Amino acid sequence: MSTQLGDLLDDARRQRFVGRLRELAGFDEALQGRSPRRVLFVHGQGGIGKTTLLLELRARARAAGRVVVQVDGREVDPSPDGVQTAVRLALGPQGGDGPVAQLPAGAVLLVDGYEQLTAIDAWLRDAFVPGLSAENVVVLAGRDPPAAPWRTDPGWRHLVAVHRLDPFDPAESGELLAHAGVEPPVRPHLVGLGRGHPLTMALLADLAATGQIPGTLADASDLISELLESFLRDAPSEAHLTGLATCAIAWVTTEDLLRRLVGDEASAVWQWLARRPFVTAGPHGLSIHDLARDVLDAEFERRSPERYRSHRRVVKAHALAGLRAATGFDRHPHAQQLHLLLRNSPLTSAISAIRAQGSAAVVPARPDEYDQVCSIVEKFEGPASARLARAWIGEQPEHLSVVRTGDGVAGFIHHLICPGGSVLEERDPVVRAVLDHVARQGPIRPGERIDISRFFGGAREHQRDLYAVLAGNVSSIVLWLTRPLAWSFIVAVDVEYWAPFFDYLAFVPLTEADVGGLRHVVYGIDWRRVPVDAWFDLMRERGHTGETGPPPAAIVRPPALDRSGFAAAVRAAMPNLHRPDRLAANLLMGSALAATATGPDVARLRATIEDAVARLGDEPKGDQLRAVLHRTYVRAAPTQEAAAEVLDLPLSTYRRHLAKALEQLTDLLWTVEIGEVGAPGAPQHPR
Repeated sequence: MSTQLGDLLDDARRQRFVGRLRELAGFDEALQGRSPRRVLFVHGQGGIGKTTLLLELRARARAAGRVVVQVDGREVDPSPDGVQTAVRLALGPQGGDGPVAQLPAGAVLLVDGYEQLTAIDAWLRDAFVPGLSAENVVVLAGRDPPAAPWRTDPGWRHLVAVHRLDPFDPAESGELLAHAGVEPPVRPHLVGLGRGHPLTMALLADLAATGQIPGTLADASDLISELLESFLRDAPSEAHLTGLATCAIAWVTTEDLLRRLVGDEASAVWQWLARRPFVTAGPHGLSIHDLARDVLDAEFERRSPERYRSHRRVVKAHALAGLRAATGFDRHPHAQQLHLLLRNSPLTSAISAIRAQGSAAVVPARPDEYDQVCSIVEKFEGPASARLARAWIGEQPEHLSVVRTGDGVAGFIHHLICPGGSVLEERDPVVRAVLDHVARQGPIRPGERIDISRFFGGAREHQRDLYAVLAGNVSSIVLWLTRPLAWSFIVAVDVEYWAPFFDYLAFVPLTEADVGGLRHVVYGIDWRRVPVDAWFDLMRERGHTGETGPPPAAIVRPPALDRSGFAAAVRAAMPNLHRPDRLAANLLMGSALAATATGPDVARLRATIEDAVARLGDEPKGDQLRAVLHRTYVRAAPTQEAAAEVLDLPLSTYRRHLAKALEQLTDLLWTVEIGEVGAPGAPQHPR
């Protein structure tokens, strides 16, 4: 069997591993069954070496023939389902396909970032870990000491070993610097500066390798900031700088993502990044230390804002492609990636607050939860709204999402996809008001649909409940980014609370209606005029600037063309494919056919049209129609008579084929306009 790069990486790490003798001895004794300890709790401040220790424990366990399962608390929903899913995915086929992950007897479970799972600490302690085989070994690593029951319960006190990771002593610090190639005369000075903090020592060693020896440093934060800037100066190439920027932007950096940014250099950049002292290679890719991420992210944006935005667009496109291709819990890592891109948003901050309380997973509702949702609606909005909610859930149950806790449904949102011909569209005053507004201000076109967030709330504080904010935020972003929509609307009964959020979202109040004497205000956005990708970028910018209000004019397209106007614009564009000045004046420049991340582009419009001409050949009996368009417009003959002659067709037959070809080309381009098919280079939205 050939050796993998990951094996070489582990070997290199092991040769340079320093200290932690007490922790290693305790783990080895647990592996060999010489100790009753089966759970090792490791805790310490950020950068103290918890992840590095876990990597060494992983290597030791594998060398002993044990199956190793790694879980990162930052990537796991803090709920029983979230942990079971993470363990099952880490095990692959060995994890089984039932709701409970089957951890093999003798397997070693390593959990990093345990502080992120505090909300389910009791479940892990009382249910999950006791259910494992007596041969399993569990290592929990986090910033905080274990909760009291781990230390005071007589049973756990016998089975748990608690290890606080302290700074290295001078000898260990010197050994770390020696492994890093620091010359002996310099080591004592750096040992004094680093004060035994492993991440700081590793960064100092890298700085010393460049010949720069700092005299004094005020504190660790200033040190790390200064040293990380040195990595920007000393990166071997532009591709390596791009790799650093990618790690700062992305939640997890994969080699596939790097390949989008640096091409064939991705493998070399990956290996270089994995050797950085502030980067960890985990089961899903490379993760950067939180402090390093904050410093590098700010520094890249300050130094090269245009390039930084370009990198962010690539990371976003990569996450969107994964999100649109995935289903169920497989969407979680991609959604996490997208939420990190909006980490300064006032809405996404709710996720961090909720994680401390329990599950942050927004999942499809089960039939046994429908009554709970309707009860919440009735409690806060009255029986008339509850009857409508029950009826709508009966018709569109697939669009009801919830957040579950031990007490049941904690938060929910129900999206309606309209129009669908339901009698409820007339019976529901709110939906009727929405559809009337659309008919007046931006009629939907053939094939288009609108989304209405009709009901949302939480069990305790209804629309002020953080679980309501979470459910609405996550489900809406996933829906808006994965399904082509003409409009989106959000119905609020607590306008005082939600108005500032809607201002941030660039949603504007458009209509209102009363249900059971309660005022419902509807906020909305026309996605045909504000492309969803441009809106997503706007949200990120607003997270930095704090700006609010309607979308800026620079990203707003002209009003959407109706079907007949669109067809006329296609016919007008075809003779001007090779005349950029004339094509730029065509009404299609305001359509999805010309849209790019930086605004409408003539080259994109021409590429979209030519791509559709090529795709026409894939249609039944489309070869001849494609050939007619190709010789008439793409590689145009001087006249239609000349084109007919080249195609060996009578002129009347040629013109009949040309009319049919233009009709079918317009149909294909219409699927791009309404979002069923992506333009060349743009991600596609599955229906």
